[in-house]
Amino acid sequence: MVKNFFAYVFELVKVVVISLAIIIPIRYYLIQPFYVKGASMEPNFYDKEYLIIDEISYRFHEPARGDIVVFRYPRNPEEFFIKRVIGLPGERIQVKDGFIYIYNQEHQDGAQLAEKYLPADLRTYALNDEITTLNDGEYYVLGDNRNSSKDSRSFGAVDKKFITGKALLRGWPFNRIDVFSAPQYSY
Repeated sequence: MVKNFFAYVFELVKVVVISLAIIIPIRYYLIQPFYVKGASMEPNFYDKEYLIIDEISYRFHEPARGDIVVFRYPRNPEEFFIKRVIGLPGERIQVKDGFIYIYNQEHQDGAQLAEKYLPADLRTYALNDEITTLNDGEYYVLGDNRNSSKDSRSFGAVDKKFITGKALLRGWPFNRIDVFSAPQYSY
């Protein structure tokens, strides 16, 4: 009887140790849960939605325009934000007359960014029409709810070192489960 008890405990300990050996590296190096707080990404992400964040992809390639990223707030790295990548390193970004303009090698005179994931009547405004120049490793990020979002318009570009990962899938609520990919842009 005692022998069976110790055999049971030994098997239980093995299962727990093996499970932790698998789960801990996945949780800390590959994927991470993220809970959306606030309305800054509506209508695409709502308060209290549960996301899974891909933490490994950006070790092999750079964030792309349209990626939904989770990052540490540059002014308080204890806080995490979720926003959409709009501007890439080396580009210049201008928010003017309700639209976003991208200046890069391809569009040296600027091109208006078409954002099909937003409502057609939504406009983007900033305090001024200044052009923001992004340095190497810097990204311009905006919330999808442009009228209720603290983003690069207020705190500036986000350095890649602050980016934790990109939204991989929405796991909750069940009626909104989705896998994400960066939208294709047109100018």
